Amino acid sequence: ERLTADEMDEQRRQNVAYQYLCHLEEAKRWMEACLGEGLPPPTELEETLRNGVLLAKLGHCFAPAIVPLKKIYDPEQTRYKAAGLHFRHTDNINHWRDAMSHVGLPSIFHPETTDIYDKKNMPRVVYCIHALSFYLFKLGLAPPIQDLYGKVNFTEEEINNMKQELEKYGLQLPAFSKIGGILANELSVDEAAVHAAVLAINEAVDRGVVAQTMETLHNPQARLVGLREELADAYQEVLHQAKLEKGSNARNRVIPEGEDVYDWCLTQAEIQGNINKVNVRGALEEVDNALERQDVLALHRALQDPSLALRCLQRDNLQLYLEQLSTDREEKALELGYLELLEQEEVQAGILTANRRDEKERAMLQAVGRINAAVRRGMPAETLEALMDPAAQLPAVHAPAAPLYQHQLALLQCQHPRGELAQEELFVAVEMLSAVALVNQALDARSPNRLWSSLVSPALGLSGVEDSNAQRYFDDLLQLKGQSRKAGAEFLSWNDIQDSINSTNSSVQDENDRAHAVWLVNEALLQVDPEKTLAALLLLAPTLPDLALPSASCYHNVLSRARRQKVQDTEDNGAVLSWEEIQEGVCQANQDTVAARSMALGIAAINQAIKEGKASQTLRVLCNPAVALRGVVNACADAYQEQLAALMATKRPAGSLKPSWILHRLPDGAEYYLNLQTLEGSWQRPHHGGFNTTHLSREEIQSVIARVTAAHEREQLWASSLAWVVRLQARLRGFLARRRFAARRHELQEQGPAALRIQACWRGYRQRRAYLERLHYLKSNTEAAVKIQAAVRMWQARRKYQERLHYFRQNIKAVIKIQAFVRANKARGDYRMLVHTKSPPLGIVRRFIHLLEQSQHDFWEESEVLRLQEEVVKRIRASRQLESDLDLMDIKIGLLVKNRITLQEVVSHCKKLTKKNREQLSEMMSLDKQKGLKALSKEKRQKLEAYQHLFYLLQTQPVYLARLIFQMPQNKSTKFMESVIFALYNYASNPREAYLLLQLFKVALQEEIR
Repeated sequence: ERLTADEMDEQRRQNVAYQYLCHLEEAKRWMEACLGEGLPPPTELEETLRNGVLLAKLGHCFAPAIVPLKKIYDPEQTRYKAAGLHFRHTDNINHWRDAMSHVGLPSIFHPETTDIYDKKNMPRVVYCIHALSFYLFKLGLAPPIQDLYGKVNFTEEEINNMKQELEKYGLQLPAFSKIGGILANELSVDEAAVHAAVLAINEAVDRGVVAQTMETLHNPQARLVGLREELADAYQEVLHQAKLEKGSNARNRVIPEGEDVYDWCLTQAEIQGNINKVNVRGALEEVDNALERQDVLALHRALQDPSLALRCLQRDNLQLYLEQLSTDREEKALELGYLELLEQEEVQAGILTANRRDEKERAMLQAVGRINAAVRRGMPAETLEALMDPAAQLPAVHAPAAPLYQHQLALLQCQHPRGELAQEELFVAVEMLSAVALVNQALDARSPNRLWSSLVSPALGLSGVEDSNAQRYFDDLLQLKGQSRKAGAEFLSWNDIQDSINSTNSSVQDENDRAHAVWLVNEALLQVDPEKTLAALLLLAPTLPDLALPSASCYHNVLSRARRQKVQDTEDNGAVLSWEEIQEGVCQANQDTVAARSMALGIAAINQAIKEGKASQTLRVLCNPAVALRGVVNACADAYQEQLAALMATKRPAGSLKPSWILHRLPDGAEYYLNLQTLEGSWQRPHHGGFNTTHLSREEIQSVIARVTAAHEREQLWASSLAWVVRLQARLRGFLARRRFAARRHELQEQGPAALRIQACWRGYRQRRAYLERLHYLKSNTEAAVKIQAAVRMWQARRKYQERLHYFRQNIKAVIKIQAFVRANKARGDYRMLVHTKSPPLGIVRRFIHLLEQSQHDFWEESEVLRLQEEVVKRIRASRQLESDLDLMDIKIGLLVKNRITLQEVVSHCKKLTKKNREQLSEMMSLDKQKGLKALSKEKRQKLEAYQHLFYLLQTQPVYLARLIFQMPQNKSTKFMESVIFALYNYASNPREAYLLLQLFKVALQEEIR
């Protein structure tokens, strides 16, 4: 349908709006590449440019001396975002115009200030940015601007808004495509000569001959500078690529104002810009090679290359340049994942960074020297002033602590082997001393919060600081501060603070441990286990030095009685013992232990004296106050000895071994145990061995004493019958002892063998029963056991396989390297065999056959093979046609036999067949005739090329033939396959045509399935 005039106008306006949006996007991306920061979308770019901040920053990029950063008004645009445009924003626009004038951009491109500030003609501003990009690219100061026409998409709404904006101001788009021609006209002296030279360069670039291209580039009329013979190939490649890209962009663009020669050809500025780009690339490669070799002199030569135009180069800083640029190169490689050349701006930034580092290093060394000199003079004020010098690069210092800095730094300086503190040592020392000064200030101000923030500061570096002890730290440090002032020290040192922290932590830990131990003791008293009570008391061992392990039961009993008494007194079932009460109970238990041990030792001494048989010694030990025996009379010493010895004799066992432990029961019901061999006492019952039954207890001794004393009192009455009583007693005791001995011996003799036999039979029965049960269980679960074994073996094999697979995956790079090495080694071996062996194997020859040069004979053989293939195909087709005609002839002969047709028809067909066969044979034999498509005429040649393109397309795009096959009738598809398809693919006579024929069959099957 034909468009109306209004519709065509509307389409033209939308096309103009789209072109302008493309130019805005091009300007945006170019400015982003120059500024290194993101810009708003093209629909908002015009409004953003009005304040001139981005334009001034752009001027700083290519003319930093004219537009320094400090001259830019509102660089962060905070004033603009808060209150909009300000009249001082016009200064930014003027700075940008001055920068363009400085670099030499013709004034014809310069917009007016009101065009930008008042938004009167923003297309002219964008036009100027494009012209500036072309000009700066020619000078090598900026990258080329992209041509994005037809490559970016905008919404219908954006295009309509831009169209309305252009109609609102009645603006016409400048001729962006003619910027190159205008620049060439404005900047050249002899326009015709420059134009002719530039066109000659474009023609030489199209021809692709490097020597001719360099010859045209060296033409003085082209006014090109910076040409280098060693980069000739690079010039040719870059210029050819740029020209192709420009031609492609020109074909995609609709140019309303008419075509220009420079729409398709490179301008003088573009040629110079590409030359500069190649020169910069070559210089950057030299820099990269120098960095790779770590060659300082080569780096110096590369940095002095005029194409790089580097500023502030200083020969003394070459080593710093090498280090800085090597670091930048490594960081860029890590960021990108591969090695890449440093850009010109990155090299310049690295040089400036190295210069600044050198300046800071020198200033720092001078400042450190002044600090050391001030410390040696011993004046705190001078030392403080030197420490506050920013060039020293030290942490902040505090003026009130000047004596502290002076004293501590003087000590460090004296301890230093060279007598001079380095900057690193000063930094660490000043950082720590400043933190110490803050601690002292917080103590002087009596501010716990300030003190805590100072103590936890990493600069102070204290260890063991805990949040829960903050108030205790404050109290202890405040007390220590007062003590140090009394001693004449104004400031606490770092060691004083750390020692106080450690002491406070230890005290708090002791208190916490004591409270926890008291709680554990009370918990243990609720149980009947003296060992737990002792374990809890051992936690209080530092404050209870008299704890004894054998007294555990006594401690438990005494403390349990004290707790029950406290519960009874307070009528509170939850009452617990305090630390003082536990301490008092432990002391009482220790006293009871001493008293019990003294009593036990006294009883042991009495038994020993009885065994020795000395009455006087026995009487002396019986009077021991620790034993507290009552009714001891000196006159009865012999009787005591005798009675006690007799009593001891009755308790002597039959065996030769006597247990060493004896048991004493105290009046309060407690039991105390004493070892006669080691004289070790214990409140706990011994775990090994029995008790000594021959040892007389206190009650038995007291009973004997009472009895002997009573007998002594009756001695006068029974003096006449004393001998009979004694004899009777002796006989009775002897009889009783003999009877017990005989009964015990008879029991052991009678029951011993039976007990041994019973034990042996029982153990044998249990062992046999367990064996039979295990054997029966294994036999009943044979299949399960086999499955378990198989599962275990399978798990082991799987784990071994997975570990091996995991090992290979972890070392995939090493495997690849090994494979590459093996392949390379095999290739080298095959090549050596090919070169040095007289008759190399066929496989090796086939592998390297592509390296052989092709001679004229090879081309002739290949041509002959193709001719023979073509002739074979013709003969196959002729043979197939003859077979078809013969089949038809057979059919007609059969019909003749059956009288279906006349003889004349058969003869006529035979003549026709003979004539046709003769013609075909004559055509095949006359190879020298050149008729049909192979005739020597331009028309036939063009038609032949067209058929060749058609057949190539049908071969490589099988979808057409595949669809055609299924569009034909079923009865004709087979004939079509034989007559067309196989002939088109040359009957698959070589691998390529066989592969293409298979591709056709595959696509045909896909079409049939679909």
